[in-house]
Amino acid sequence: MENTSYEIGKNWMKKFVPIWSAQLFSLLGSGLVQFALIWWITQQTGSAAYLAMATLVAILPEVLLSPFAGALVDRLNRRYVMIAADAIIALITLSLAVLFAFDMVQIWHIFVVMFLRAMGSVFHWPAMQASTSLMVPEKHLARVAGINQALRGSLNIVAPPLGALLMSVLKFYQVISVDVITAIIAITPLLFIRIPQPVRADAGVVLTPKVLLKDVAEGFRYMKNWKGLLYLTFLAAMLNFLLAPAGTLSPLMVTQHFKAGVWELSAIESSMGIGVVIGGLVLGVWGGFKSKIITSLTGVVGLGMGVLIFGLAPANAFWMAIVGMVLLGFMNPIANGPLQAIMQSKVAPEMQGRVMGTTGALCSAMMPLSMVIVAPVAEYLGLRVWYWVGGGLTILIGLAALFIPSIMALDNSQKDVSTAEIAAD
Repeated sequence: MENTSYEIGKNWMKKFVPIWSAQLFSLLGSGLVQFALIWWITQQTGSAAYLAMATLVAILPEVLLSPFAGALVDRLNRRYVMIAADAIIALITLSLAVLFAFDMVQIWHIFVVMFLRAMGSVFHWPAMQASTSLMVPEKHLARVAGINQALRGSLNIVAPPLGALLMSVLKFYQVISVDVITAIIAITPLLFIRIPQPVRADAGVVLTPKVLLKDVAEGFRYMKNWKGLLYLTFLAAMLNFLLAPAGTLSPLMVTQHFKAGVWELSAIESSMGIGVVIGGLVLGVWGGFKSKIITSLTGVVGLGMGVLIFGLAPANAFWMAIVGMVLLGFMNPIANGPLQAIMQSKVAPEMQGRVMGTTGALCSAMMPLSMVIVAPVAEYLGLRVWYWVGGGLTILIGLAALFIPSIMALDNSQKDVSTAEIAAD
């Protein structure tokens, strides 16, 4: 079933752009909160174990709930799902701001809030991604993904120094309260703009736990029957295992290896944002190679090179770390944009929530494992070792995927796994 079945007209931007741009404000608020909380944990503990724990509690909801959230997204009104997710995340952040305002916060409060905010994101992300494929013509999906990455990169440039600035002039509870305002901005256009819904043959079925489990199982079977998509998910899972600790350990790299502070950390994160902006704009204009997979794997190799350069930077060569982060950011949309376009254009619309949820769960499941391993590695072998190993292996994985036929043929397939085939499986 192609996207054109949903009558995406020439004026598609009038509906898509307001929703899309408003969601970027929400991402800005979330970026400010994330930066502020991670810096607070770094300052309070100075521990790799606590930073690893923060990452762990933020990704556990995705590991445990993504398949179920994706199944619900495929059945519920996706617009309402996004409204509810944004609103709940804002209320949770507001409760944390109250704790900070009355000086009652403890580190476990931070972990609980990170967990609950992540639960909201588990529902929001597949709802937005699955809606995009029904609002944007297929030929523009890769470019939209690239521009989206560029805009998100712009937020990554702005959020860290803005967070550092706000923390220097405002009280902490006031800083994180900004997320409530940006959530209201994100919700507003969703109240007035209709998002197309995919047509399901079983749309009249009453949603019960048994039906939900059946939907989740269909998502797994869909991927199992599509070998290219399954192998690509495994590849992404391995990359998550290798690269996730790089972000988790960066505050400690700044404070312990480079002997620097919050402004240097904001410079590191902003540098990556600059790279994302440039890479996203390049992808948005260029569109990538004729083969989306070739474009993506080129980006994967570049990701490994960026992490490797960052890890090799001597303590007195902070500029080298900046170069590594710019390269890492640049390659991020080159790696992810084409894959996102493949998922949105090739996976049947009525299956996208489940497939994206299942893919997210399988990829994220590798991250807790890497967090368990990275803390002792960082403590006993040093922070930089993981960057060397992770960067080098990422490069090798990107090159090895070029020789897997089912992956290389992915963007030439035409939704070769249908819901009918799943039902007959």
